Amino acid sequence: GVSTGGPAALSVIIPQIPSDITVPVFIVQHMPPMFTKALAESLQAKSKLKIMEAADGMKPQSGHVYIAPGGKQMKLVKIPDNTKCIQITDDPAENNCKPAVDYFFRSVANNFPAQSVAAILTGMGSDGTIGLKLLKRQGCQIIAQDEASCVVFGMPRSAIEAGVVDEVLPLDKIASRMTDIIKRGGI
Repeated sequence: GVSTGGPAALSVIIPQIPSDITVPVFIVQHMPPMFTKALAESLQAKSKLKIMEAADGMKPQSGHVYIAPGGKQMKLVKIPDNTKCIQITDDPAENNCKPAVDYFFRSVANNFPAQSVAAILTGMGSDGTIGLKLLKRQGCQIIAQDEASCVVFGMPRSAIEAGVVDEVLPLDKIASRMTDIIKRGGI
C-alpha cells in the first residue's frame, strides 16, 4: 500500500524483486483513473517481472505484479474452484481513497489468512492500518517503510503506532526482506 511518493518508491522496490518470485505481487497506489496504466508501463521498463494494471477476473500468477486501477477498488477473492481471482469494483471510496489499501488488505485477510506479507509505504493519512490489523490477526508479516526514506511518513507511522508492524526498514531493504520471508516459507 502506497500513496504520496509512491511511484518513486515503487521504482526502487519493484526492480529488486527477483523474476523467479513464487507469488504474485499486488500494489494499491493512490492514483486517479488513467495514471495507473502509465505507472505499470513505467515500472515494466525497469523490471523483469510482468507488470500490469489489474483487470476484473484476472487469476494472479507468480512473478506478475498487479496494480489496482485508479478510481476503482481491487480485492482478492476465492472463486468456486478454490483459486485466487482479482475483482475490480466500483465500491465506494474508503479513507477518501479509491483505490483504498484497507479495502484490498481486508479482502486478503478475509480470504487468504496467513498467506501474505504486506508492506505499507510512503503516503499521507492512515489508509492501510485497519487492513493491516486484520492481516496481523491472521498471522501475516508486515513491513513499514522508515521515516527517513519516506516522502510522507503518515501511512507507515499510523501502522507503526497501531502496533501491527513487524519490521521498519529503509526503502532499499524492503524488497529483499519480503523476498526472504517468501523464500523461508513465511507465506
